[in-house]
Amino acid sequence: MSTTATRLAGLVMWRGAQRRDRQRATSSPHVSSAGLNWLRAGVLGANDGIVSVAATVVGVAGAAASTRTIALAGGAALVAGALSMASGEYVSVSSQRDAERVAASAGTPIGEPDDFTNPWHAALASLVAFTVGGLVPLLVVLAPWSVATRVPVTFGSVVVALVLTGWASSRFTGASRTRSILRNVVGGSLAMAVTYGVGAVVGVRL
Repeated sequence: MSTTATRLAGLVMWRGAQRRDRQRATSSPHVSSAGLNWLRAGVLGANDGIVSVAATVVGVAGAAASTRTIALAGGAALVAGALSMASGEYVSVSSQRDAERVAASAGTPIGEPDDFTNPWHAALASLVAFTVGGLVPLLVVLAPWSVATRVPVTFGSVVVALVLTGWASSRFTGASRTRSILRNVVGGSLAMAVTYGVGAVVGVRL
């Protein structure tokens, strides 16, 4: 009788653990491949937009360029970067979707068809996220700052934005929050520092 009771108790515990696992899976932000694809494209797009446009405008500002020149360079970087990210994401996810379909036709269990990644969704998420992220440094650098404070203020705002995208990345992927934030901040800061240095050197020589 005790053995039967033990087995029943074990069965109840096992079913309870399965129920908790299902609840965690359904409440997790990366439930399906399609959902994770949206989040990945959005977070990466925003991060790339922040860093790419910030590095461009800071580099141009380092050459002591006028506000008009900074606006033109930043606007061009924003449009070109957003379109490049969207097209690259579309090609990448299309290849992934093709591989999923081939695996499904071969009988490989990879999930439900509705969970397959959608290249148009990924491209749109990347386009919008890059644009929103890139607008942060562009709008800040074009604000009516003095020449002495324009770059430091832009640098600070970009660091704050990178902290937020790093936190979002760790939230969606389950990675270490501190590591994700530091990676974002260090990488973005290095990119801005290098481009500003190049712009300053070129500006002096010109």
